Amino acid sequence: MLRKAQIGDVKEIQKLLTTYASKGDMLSRSLSELYESVRDFYVEVADDGRILGASALHIVWDDLAEVRSVAVVEDAGRKGVGSALVNACIAEARELGLKRIFCLTYKPVFFGTLGFVLVDKSTLPHKVWGDCIKCPKFPDCDENAMILDL
Repeated sequence: MLRKAQIGDVKEIQKLLTTYASKGDMLSRSLSELYESVRDFYVEVADDGRILGASALHIVWDDLAEVRSVAVVEDAGRKGVGSALVNACIAEARELGLKRIFCLTYKPVFFGTLGFVLVDKSTLPHKVWGDCIKCPKFPDCDENAMILDL
């Protein structure tokens, strides 16, 4: 079941994100950050109540949002969970009247299947780079920037 995240989901979301952050696949998120942004998150929940995946839609400006923190537990990979989560973010962005949505990713093929196209990072506004300062790879970012025009 896909739904908006609830306060009770935050610790499990952090555990999931930390799994990927420890491999260098995404930024880690503190509990404080996750509680502050819980309304940005969607979760896919198994019948037994376990969170199978999470994603967030973060509004950046009046016409731009970011899909971030997309993560799926290993045993639910390649079953459409990630696509459903990102599509929920895309649908919300459209409902809000946003014109573009972007992501910074190591999985350009995945996002490409959802309509995102590669762009040069320099085409993104400087406001986008607020989280980058927290990244251990800054300023030598090796993620791919991708955009979807809505």
